[in-house]
Amino acid sequence: MVRPSQPVLDAVGTLARVGLAAVWLVSGALKLADPGQTLIAVKAYDVLPDALANVVAIALPLVELVLGLFLLAGLATRWVAGAALVLLLVLIAGIVQSWARGLSIDCGCFGGGGQVAAGQTEYPQEILRDSGFALLAVWLLARPWTRLSLDGWLARGRGNSTEPAHDYSGIAEGN
Repeated sequence: MVRPSQPVLDAVGTLARVGLAAVWLVSGALKLADPGQTLIAVKAYDVLPDALANVVAIALPLVELVLGLFLLAGLATRWVAGAALVLLLVLIAGIVQSWARGLSIDCGCFGGGGQVAAGQTEYPQEILRDSGFALLAVWLLARPWTRLSLDGWLARGRGNSTEPAHDYSGIAEGN
């Protein structure tokens, strides 16, 4: 079996990080642009009291934007990937419970959302899509080191980089 090289693994990790960042940034921005529709989408799940649904409708887009910004920068990647995975599992559970209860809703994952006509639900597609995003988060949990990340830059500053260190020992002796 051929094992991928380190540069290939780094490239895959970087794509996973930037791709998941894009998902959160787009999702959060679309929800933030239409907070009334976000509240309708949250209430459509019919699992939270109104006061808590209001809090979730306000906080969710902000949390998504923060996750996206941290992932884009590559800062605290493992922790952010863990938080992203937890949020994705909660969102998948929300979709599954809606499907199991026979609700007819659009998940509102990328703006919009709320009640839809029976037969217009897309639960399997939404679950598969979010599961794919969850796999990106799992990759980053297992292998958070990516290119062009603040984590990598900070690690180099602490001498924890996996890159070979430059040998400057001969400079002081005039070599």
